Parts: sequence; C-alpha cells; structure tokens
Amino acid sequence: MATTLPPPQIAPQIDVEQDLRPHDGNGGGLRGLGQEGRGLRAVKDPSGEPTRTGIWVGLAAIAMMFAALTSALYVREGAATDWHHIVLPPILWFNTLALIASSITLELARRRVAAFMRGQESSRSGPTLWLNATMVLGLVFVVGQYMAWLKLRSQGLYLPTNPNSSFFYVFTGVHAVHVLGGLGGLSRVMVKFRRAARPLRRSTIDATSYYWHFMGMLWMYLLFVLWAKL
Repeated sequence: MATTLPPPQIAPQIDVEQDLRPHDGNGGGLRGLGQEGRGLRAVKDPSGEPTRTGIWVGLAAIAMMFAALTSALYVREGAATDWHHIVLPPILWFNTLALIASSITLELARRRVAAFMRGQESSRSGPTLWLNATMVLGLVFVVGQYMAWLKLRSQGLYLPTNPNSSFFYVFTGVHAVHVLGGLGGLSRVMVKFRRAARPLRRSTIDATSYYWHFMGMLWMYLLFVLWAKL
C-alpha cells in the first residue's frame, strides 16, 4: 500500500534588515544606535548592577565612619573640661555653595551624556562643558577648605591646640580626601567620554554621580555638626 508523505514545511523567511533596524518603541531591534555614522554608542552594560551595588556598599562604609567620628565628638564634648568654642571661617559657607552647584552641574552633565549615548545629541561639547564645570567647582571647594585651615592657623588654632580644633581638622580633612577621590572618579568619566574606542558606560557615570551627591549631603551634615558643637 502506497504511503502519502506530507509536503515539506518551508521555514518563513526572516527579513534581516527589518530585524536589525532600530525601533522607536520598547521592543525589538538595536537600541541606542547613534546618528553619526549609525555607530552603536549605547551598549549593554553587564557590569551595571555590580557597579551600583559596590558604590552603595562604599557609601554605607563612609557613612558609618563619619557616624563614628560624630559619636566620638559628642563623647569627648561631654567629658571635656577644656572645650573652647571656635568661630567657623566664613569661607565655609562659600565652599558649601560651590559644592551644591557642582552637584547641579554634574546632574546636568549626566543627563546630557545619556542623551548623547541615545543619539539625541550629536556633539560632545555640551556634556563636556558641564563635566568641566563640575570639576572646577569641586576644585574650588577643596581650595576653599585649605583656605579655611589657613584661617584657623592664623588664629593660632592647630590640630593639637584644643579638642574643638582637632575635630574641625579631622572632619574637614577626611571629607576633603573623599572629595578628591570623587574628583579622580570624575576625571575617569571625562577621559572615557572623550574616547570613541572605549565608550563610557552608564553605570560608571551613575556611580560617580551617586558618590558626588553623597559627598554634598555629607558635607552639609558635617557643617551643621561643626556649627552646633564647635
């Protein structure tokens, strides 16, 4: 008895060009395709979550360290008989404004960098301008802190002079070191952003901005403690 075989199934043709064509919606296609030469600016960042987790762990460690320093200040004040209040140098208020302004410029830079990677901005000059402004304001803050130390030295207040001056130098000095670390991270972001061969990852600038904003909030907390206790 003859057996009738079914006709072979023909696989549907795949439109490769259609599949690789970028879409405006959320599904399918390649995303982040730039407008200049249709080069892929925004790439998948597999290290994004570990980077963000790492920066939050680091910020928690820094917060615990300054919490311990604050606790030491309160304990020392309660047990001290040589606690002499000092007048905070007025330049600290200018330094605070510079640090707040730097957080604003960095946030603007982060958004402009993201727009550039999505192809919504064709030039690097705009994001670079805001990154440079953040760097300058950060340096202004560090130089201003050094001038505050010089002001205290002109009044005869050094690190071992009394507990108040000791805590002032420790609080502001340790914070300034961490700000310098933030400036180093910002320099890394600026270098990577200028390089077309090794593009800047979104997680890198996000982690840098989180760190920098935290330094700003931490400084305002420290300034309040210094004003209230020293």
